[in-house]
Amino acid sequence: MTLATATPDGRPTARVVLLKEWDPRGFVFYTNKTSRKGGELGGNPRACLLFYWKTLHRQVRIEGAVEHVTDAEADAYYASRPRISRLGAWASLQSSTLPARAELERRLAEFEVKYPGEDIPRPPHWSGYRVLPDYFEFWQDMPFRLHDRTVYTPEGGGWTAGKLFP
Repeated sequence: MTLATATPDGRPTARVVLLKEWDPRGFVFYTNKTSRKGGELGGNPRACLLFYWKTLHRQVRIEGAVEHVTDAEADAYYASRPRISRLGAWASLQSSTLPARAELERRLAEFEVKYPGEDIPRPPHWSGYRVLPDYFEFWQDMPFRLHDRTVYTPEGGGWTAGKLFP
């Protein structure tokens, strides 16, 4: 999915991330909390998610506040990841300038020595975020750019549907 965030002064950024899970509470992804997106969410805890399927002529946009997942949720997902991915969470200074690929490889080797087995603790800077939806828009491509747009917004403990001009 595409994740869009903004700095506290409103500068927008977007990137593709993995939707790891969803449930009635919201939509979850995991990352380094010190990354650019983590910093932006720390200063402006709102986000927009975009799912786009070109061949189906559809997209879904979700907007909402963002909260951290629980430590138990982050621990469980982290433990399910391949060993190299867990080590990579330690080795990568995500979003920081990388002078040369060799530096990342050196850091990875360092953590392979530090954690030689399968018992690799979750780094304190690595966790998950949950987007708590307060807006859904379902878009369907239609001939002559007369697209169909249906929106859902919370109202009175439920959701109200509406339409938007294309």
